[in-house]
Amino acid sequence: MKTRHFLLVMVLSVFTAATTFFGLHKFSSKAQISSSVLPSNESFQTRQVAFSAAGNTNFTEAAALATPAVVHVKTSYAVNTSKSQDFYGNELFEWFFGQQNMHPQIPEHRQAMGAGSGVIISDDGYIVTNNHVIEKANVIEVTLSNNKKFTAKLVGVDKDTDLAVLKIEASNLPSLAFANSDEILVGEWVLAVGNPFNLSSTVTAGIVSAKGRNINILENFGAAGNTAIESFIQTDAAVNPGNSGGALVNTRGELMGINTAIATATGSYSGYSFAVPANLVSKVVSDIRKFGSAQRAYLGVSINNVSNEIAEKYNLKSLDGVYIANLLKDGAAYEGGMEIGDIVLSIDNKKIKSASELQEKIAEYRPNDIIEVEFLRDGKSQKINISLK
Repeated sequence: MKTRHFLLVMVLSVFTAATTFFGLHKFSSKAQISSSVLPSNESFQTRQVAFSAAGNTNFTEAAALATPAVVHVKTSYAVNTSKSQDFYGNELFEWFFGQQNMHPQIPEHRQAMGAGSGVIISDDGYIVTNNHVIEKANVIEVTLSNNKKFTAKLVGVDKDTDLAVLKIEASNLPSLAFANSDEILVGEWVLAVGNPFNLSSTVTAGIVSAKGRNINILENFGAAGNTAIESFIQTDAAVNPGNSGGALVNTRGELMGINTAIATATGSYSGYSFAVPANLVSKVVSDIRKFGSAQRAYLGVSINNVSNEIAEKYNLKSLDGVYIANLLKDGAAYEGGMEIGDIVLSIDNKKIKSASELQEKIAEYRPNDIIEVEFLRDGKSQKINISLK
């Protein structure tokens, strides 16, 4: 069986005016695949309306709206080639450039370059992209779809979601409006817009394959362990190195997500791509613009997906929901009255089917926000209000 890796879809040019290669920035083979389906209690009429809204297969209008708002992001940064594991000792580097002892003329310090995409989210020059696109950059250059170039200022980053906000000094720019990503449907048509392989303004089409995917590619280790948040929209729209930070849009040209990663055994698109949902992007961007960093709220729980064993133990009728395995003393859930063994069903009337969906939903709030939590206890549904910390 072929090993499938996950690649943050970024392109790196190793040396100034040198050969371009695909950066294997972060890999993971830990992804666990689960199916997503429409809720069984959804009415036929609702599905008919949803199909009508998502069934448009004329993509010209959406492409015309999205393409001018997606930019090419180029970065430069210093690399110490004598010490960096990015080069010598790296199999991919040696495949392109040979063994270290074959290149004694390469100096210790070089200026490396990277490239990706970004999305204009306001007409006064705010741009969202991936953190891994601009990480370690000394200079960030943004090229608009009309080929105008700007030097961008980094406003802030959020490593937990692999997002970053840039600002260029310009006005009356084309921009994309955020969609409500909670409403996106599996099977819905979407477009990926970006700059793969440095090919500007490229549009590809596909469908939403799944929601709430956790593929264990992001890492941000804090005092409480890995605090990264993954609840990706999975699509089969073709995404390749250079698409990172680009737009995933619906057929109305609204921003559904930021393209971030691909599942690949080759370094190029192999059928699966992943985007950070727009609701999470919108909240993180708003925080960075207002406060300089993301304001992260916590429920104060350890959680698991509902397994067959848990369902049998608690006499549950389905595997939907999230099992509360432990509570942080003095945490928000503990003070709100939740108990170990509770099964979270919804947050503010948004159905929760998996642990990644619960993490995504909580990440859309700020500390001191009050949420309504619906949960099962002893086979009975209850609702309580909890103030997040």
